[in-house]
Amino acid sequence: MENELKTITPAEVEKLLKEGKNISIIDVRENEEVEAGKIPEAKHIRLMEIPDRLNEIEKDEEHIMVCRSGRRSENAGYFLQEQGYIVKNMVGGMLEWDGQTK
Repeated sequence: MENELKTITPAEVEKLLKEGKNISIIDVRENEEVEAGKIPEAKHIRLMEIPDRLNEIEKDEEHIMVCRSGRRSENAGYFLQEQGYIVKNMVGGMLEWDGQTK
């Protein structure tokens, strides 16, 4: 890939949330995965739905992509980056998330 995808760690995401930063988190997991718990601030858009729901994703703000392990969110991140979005992938995904879930 010519444009490397930026990454962020789960701990860094948690710190931003604790500091009250207004950040956009997009969880691309399947419905049943999200039902088991997601980051409360995250918006759920399944990976397969992203191309059809681009209108829900702000072009002028940075988005943090999340999935179970970081693989699907990486794919989503590259796709969005190609569409001109500013994105970071949360490496390690929800497997590494120690923060709150709901």
